[in-house]
Amino acid sequence: MLCAKFNGGISARLCNGALDAFENLGIAETSVNIAWVPGAFELPLAAQRSISGANAQAVICLGAVIRGDTAHFDFVAGECASGLQRVNLDTGVPVVFGVLTTETVEQALERSVPGPTNKGYEAAITALEMLDVLSKLAAPVNAGQPAR
Repeated sequence: MLCAKFNGGISARLCNGALDAFENLGIAETSVNIAWVPGAFELPLAAQRSISGANAQAVICLGAVIRGDTAHFDFVAGECASGLQRVNLDTGVPVVFGVLTTETVEQALERSVPGPTNKGYEAAITALEMLDVLSKLAAPVNAGQPAR
């Protein structure tokens, strides 16, 4: 699991939500690797490295990009999403987008309250569901190889 330090209080709440989901499903916290990156923009590279270097079966990426007074939000949120999607498709490994993109801090706090509506909790469930679905589908011939 990868968490962004920028807006880290929100990321921590999302991380705790994901860990709660795993605990509720009987998955030990010790079996989950957690790494913190500077911000959401850095999540795609860390996700790629988690797969190529640590052989992660799935990567959950958590963070919060909150709109401010500048265009920073548009660049960070969009590039984070497309970067994670690229890693997802290039590797064939589920990379879950658990990055909140909200207008306000209040919206981010609302989406990260403890319980099953926590977006980190939902991201953990999504990762497990994708692993299940992919295990039932035939692997592509070039699984794990970057697209050319």
